[in-house]
Amino acid sequence: MKTKAINTVFKREFRSSFFSPVAYIIMTIFLVITGWLFFSTFFLTGRADMRNFFQLLPLILTFIIPAITMGVFSEEYKSGSFEILVTLPLGRGDIVLGKFLAALSLSITMILPTVCYAISISAISGMDWGPVFLSYVGTIFLAGAYTAIGIFSSSLSQNQIVAFIISVAICFFLSIIDKMLVLIPGFLVGFFQYLGSNYHFDSFSKGILDSRDIVYFLSFIIIALYGSYLINLEKK
Repeated sequence: MKTKAINTVFKREFRSSFFSPVAYIIMTIFLVITGWLFFSTFFLTGRADMRNFFQLLPLILTFIIPAITMGVFSEEYKSGSFEILVTLPLGRGDIVLGKFLAALSLSITMILPTVCYAISISAISGMDWGPVFLSYVGTIFLAGAYTAIGIFSSSLSQNQIVAFIISVAICFFLSIIDKMLVLIPGFLVGFFQYLGSNYHFDSFSKGILDSRDIVYFLSFIIIALYGSYLINLEKK
């Protein structure tokens, strides 16, 4: 992999995102939903914290990030531009990694305005910034894992809707698996609990930085991106 090649793909993808109305629509939907979630908690329950916000954020990202990534490869395949892309002096790994970094950067750009919620709480009643900071760190790791899964799903089909459904299904399964542990045999509970993304994200939201949670998210990113790389090796 070449840093210059990855950077070239990253710039191409990130810039093109802002020429599409889809990106603005998705970002607007995300901010409307998270804004309603924050202010309903703040004004209706009178709780000056972001606990509810971070509890529901993984579920929101389960649908939002697949919408961001569904066309990353699907649209390239459908339009035929992928055939042009691979004729350039770019490795398949460079293409996958560049697209991943661009999609993740767009996701982070979308999440960044929500920091205003934390700032407003801090200005009104004061707040412990430690757990909030780690919650955002966890959010970036979670967004990275979901983005990688979304890119893998997009590499499987020329149809964006199919890619979206596959990505949502995988991310949703990872998000709710910790709620289904009562249905799982006792000797498998530990495995499935570790497999759930919420289990690891909750550690960050509680202000706990555990290397096992970082390894979990990085493992999903690496596996999903490697899967995308293998699929794209077969594309001509």
